[in-house]
Amino acid sequence: MHLFYNLLFLLAGLKWGDWRNWRVYYPTILFLIGGDLLKNFLLRNYPMWQYKKTIFAENILIGHPVINLMIMAIVYPVTILIFIGRYPSGFFKQAGWILLWVFLYTTIEFINLYYLDLIEHSNGWSIQWSFFFNLFMFIILRIHHKRPLAALGIGFLWILFLWKTFEMPIDLLR
Repeated sequence: MHLFYNLLFLLAGLKWGDWRNWRVYYPTILFLIGGDLLKNFLLRNYPMWQYKKTIFAENILIGHPVINLMIMAIVYPVTILIFIGRYPSGFFKQAGWILLWVFLYTTIEFINLYYLDLIEHSNGWSIQWSFFFNLFMFIILRIHHKRPLAALGIGFLWILFLWKTFEMPIDLLR
């Protein structure tokens, strides 16, 4: 199923992605991938969520790290090419666009969590937290596209907020 989701994102990217201007979006693609890599590194022994292997292609998608790397290579770039590449003007259209992507990401996670058993939450994480995380993520991606340094600062504060909220042990940094 993970392969199917990635294929759907790739097809959507081919149809709606702004490939002509990919260099413009490249820093934001790296920001998204870098944030996920940082999360995986810092929380390697205290995960909030993990992807689970699937019956289909289980010899290829052997666990969270491999599935996550596939998502970083396919889903994240396509998301940026569509999300930023087709970002509308006007406050209400922008808010609707962000909410559409939050709904899309949260719905996929909801289905994977409750119906397909392709993801698991732990250490206090929930689908509600995923909704707020996705909301923050899409807002910060837009900020990063326009003001990268501001996004880095806000992202650092977000990490501190999550660290404190979920009472993550300081030993994770060792």
